[in-house]
Amino acid sequence: MTQKGRIIKISGPLVIAQGIPEARMFDVVKVGEEKLIGEILEVKGDNVSIQVYENTGGLKPGEPVESEHYPLSVELGPGLLGNIYDGIQRPLTLIRTKTGDFIGRGIWISAIDREKEWDFKPKMKEGEEVISGDILGTVQETELVEHRILVPIGVRGKIKKIYSGKAKVEDIIAVIETEEGEKNLSMLQKWPVRKMRPYKKQLNPEEPLITGQRVIDTFFPIAKGGTACIPGPFGSGKTVVQHQLSKWTDARIIVFIGCGERGNEMADVLREFPQLKDPVSGKPLMQRTILIANTSNMPVAAREASIYTGITLAEYYRDMGYDVALMADSTSRWAEALREMSGRLEEIPGEEGYPAYLPSRLAEFYERAGKIICLGKDERQGSLTAIGAVSPPGGDLSEPVTQATLKVTRVFWALVAELAYQRHFPAIHWLRSYSLYLDNLKEYFEKKVAPDWMELRNQAMALLQKEDELTETVRLVGIDVLSPQDRIVMETARSLREDFLQQFAFDEIDTYSPIEKQYLMLKSIMEYYKKCLEALREGVPLNTLVSLPVREEIAKAKYIPSHEAKKRIEGIIRKIREEINKSKER
Repeated sequence: MTQKGRIIKISGPLVIAQGIPEARMFDVVKVGEEKLIGEILEVKGDNVSIQVYENTGGLKPGEPVESEHYPLSVELGPGLLGNIYDGIQRPLTLIRTKTGDFIGRGIWISAIDREKEWDFKPKMKEGEEVISGDILGTVQETELVEHRILVPIGVRGKIKKIYSGKAKVEDIIAVIETEEGEKNLSMLQKWPVRKMRPYKKQLNPEEPLITGQRVIDTFFPIAKGGTACIPGPFGSGKTVVQHQLSKWTDARIIVFIGCGERGNEMADVLREFPQLKDPVSGKPLMQRTILIANTSNMPVAAREASIYTGITLAEYYRDMGYDVALMADSTSRWAEALREMSGRLEEIPGEEGYPAYLPSRLAEFYERAGKIICLGKDERQGSLTAIGAVSPPGGDLSEPVTQATLKVTRVFWALVAELAYQRHFPAIHWLRSYSLYLDNLKEYFEKKVAPDWMELRNQAMALLQKEDELTETVRLVGIDVLSPQDRIVMETARSLREDFLQQFAFDEIDTYSPIEKQYLMLKSIMEYYKKCLEALREGVPLNTLVSLPVREEIAKAKYIPSHEAKKRIEGIIRKIREEINKSKER
């Protein structure tokens, strides 16, 4: 008979128990008669502090507490894609069929369906030597993704038997002769969520994650395997930006974590994603997506688990050799959960009441991103890109969560409420944002897009900077005091802002802009600027240049379908030259 401890104190999500044999940090425990899921946070002598991931209302001192003697782990195997989980990997659709619209307390359903049969195709033969990370075989998980069954971490030896054909996730698919004896392998694995999955080697991120959002790809790109932070106040469009990235990034697998967001935002995701089509194949986007829904009315403590659950699932697909993009919306809610638990544990608070270890926890999370060479004999490469939204109270970017995040991420997309109020979306400010991947990605863009890509981008950024300086002068003394050259700077910068940086997420064509089209659009605007400066030097009046008919075509270029973009935008560039040459002749 298992020896059980008992509850001696309850303080919201924190339960203190006594008498749990062999209690260890981060082990999973079942709390109370209803067996609520919890995790050990602190061990002090015979007393154990437990973070409970479910509502503790109705729990009483004296109820039993039982340790499972293993850390909080996720199930890995075919059947994850297309699923919607809560913060501790319970499948919400299956829970709904059992308990209705509300999650029943103490309910536990396996994350992966044990009864579904998969068609396992072996990639290795009997007698072959295998090491951790080798691909034993494959399963077609969805129409879009082939699931690679890997040799578990820590297993190496010779294949004694390997099976082929229909199998359930718990069926034995291979028998390996190891130094410790024979090991039976199934398609199902478990991995502790707080432990980073190992890899062979980390690589420099040198390929961009193409998102189809012009302000991101052209001005502040992120690399595959990179980290980005999107801080912004309420209503500035963080969630819309993350939805756009989930829909359009050229990552193969998307993991979207709704961490403590409002229920209506998660409801939008759950309604919208199943209807979305994958832009490349036309199949439902959910076939390559995992959603983790953890809303603000769910228990606070479960927010902490949701972040780790999400990144562990992302690492698993990265280890197969896929490019994975992880969206965490938002890490502020996760930090709030840390603050609440820290307060209840009576730890010495850091800045603004957050625990002193907040920066190191954030760093641990973002460090799990990266581009790697996977374990195994074949040289597979995989990447995990982590994009975290931050919701600073009142848009104050000096608060601890934003500052700690900025120290560990290399891309900063600054969302600004003023732009959102002006209906400028995405509301990413072009002068406050930055990307530290530009030097890494320069070679890629110059080879794959155009040799003058970086030069054009820098010229456009310089124009936007100059416009910001001139705006102050205009505010004080009016636009008439500006020289014709400065007026052209103002006009071109307005064109950059309104025709290039603004992007309509709900327009069929403008919602996604391929990188080649982005380059041509930017080139047409900068060509107009260059030719106007030449014309001014030759005495062409400013009003003539500002009112050229081609300007309307530059503005409408964003609505040109991608397959026609090259031909039509090159036509616009020719027209700019022709119209300005005619004005010179006149």
